[in-house]
Amino acid sequence: MADRTVCIGAARPADSYLKVETMVHAARATQSDAIHPGYGFLSERAAFARLCESSGVVFIGPTAEQIEAVGDKLRARAEAEAAQVPVVPGCAVTCLDAAVAAARTLGVPLLVKAVGGGGGRGMKRVDCLEQLPTTLELAAAEAGAAFGDARVYLERYVASGRHVEVQVLGDGQGRVIHLGERDCSTQRRYQKLVEETPAPGLSRALREALHAAAVRFAKRLAYRGAGTVEFLVDKDREEFYFLEMNARIQVEHPVTEAVTGMDLVAEQIAIASGAGLRMAQSDIRIQGWAIECRINAEDPANDFRPSPGQVSEVSWPVQEGIRVDTHIAAGSRVPPYYDSLMAKIIAHAPDRNGAVTRLRQAIAATHLTGVHSNLGFQARVLADAEFVAGGFDTGFVARLLERSV
Repeated sequence: MADRTVCIGAARPADSYLKVETMVHAARATQSDAIHPGYGFLSERAAFARLCESSGVVFIGPTAEQIEAVGDKLRARAEAEAAQVPVVPGCAVTCLDAAVAAARTLGVPLLVKAVGGGGGRGMKRVDCLEQLPTTLELAAAEAGAAFGDARVYLERYVASGRHVEVQVLGDGQGRVIHLGERDCSTQRRYQKLVEETPAPGLSRALREALHAAAVRFAKRLAYRGAGTVEFLVDKDREEFYFLEMNARIQVEHPVTEAVTGMDLVAEQIAIASGAGLRMAQSDIRIQGWAIECRINAEDPANDFRPSPGQVSEVSWPVQEGIRVDTHIAAGSRVPPYYDSLMAKIIAHAPDRNGAVTRLRQAIAATHLTGVHSNLGFQARVLADAEFVAGGFDTGFVARLLERSV
């Protein structure tokens, strides 16, 4: 669908997308005014944002300084505390002896997490102190390979938490609004599978407190562009903790677009062009319910192993209240070098039951062959009584898999 395409290198990210100088050169050679970095690879790489700025190319996103502030998870925790946003108890890892002492204070289970990244990479659970040395080593190695930063930290593990995130927009001058929250608790190994908005089952007070905390955090940074502030929520206790901020648009942004009627990428571009925020908080209206399923090239019967290859046949659903975001058609190849995401199927309806029903119908109407996919597993998620009831937490998928054994 692009008006023009430019080859920037071989398929492997290290030979193409991660060569920031090549990306900027391609922009300048094609007389592009700006670069939108998407939601992967370069979107949270401060060096890329800084190079764009110094080269006279607009980076459609936050400033390099803001990316650095939230990209370092320890620094982000400190910023959250300064903004009076509660954080999960935790600490930096400086050496093994200090980590063991801290773990005794925090208690097990706990998580070892990467300082320089997210998405579940470099994140390992520790159930007893004897596991800590090996787990620290594994997490640091994974973090170093994924983010070029082997630093890790410890955080108390909250067993029954929900993953709720708040979409924010900032003009870079201290003005920030929120666009409601999304529940992303349906996840496996810290990788999201289903996202929805609004988050089901939250009290009005808790929902408003989450929105206010996200706005306070973004205002402290004088944040520019679209971002997501992520929280771990204990619904029963009406408490929540700051997890991190993603300084980019999210994979799940279509559900927010569905209920607000907005185009978040258009708003990103407007802010980057200097137009600032084009609406006030009072202009935001949440209409109905939206749920998104991620359709991945992976084999659920084989521990969700990635399934690269060529798509033989594909038919996406065309029905009321359904949006499909995809690059896949018959004959498309799913390469082994990138994320296995092939499509997002989004359902929008007046209420949650209607959105679940529409999404089930859309999944059933989708036909895809040539590579393994998680379509069948997503159908099981949407049919499960615990999901339908809306009271699930981040342990839901693990329980669903146990029920199927």
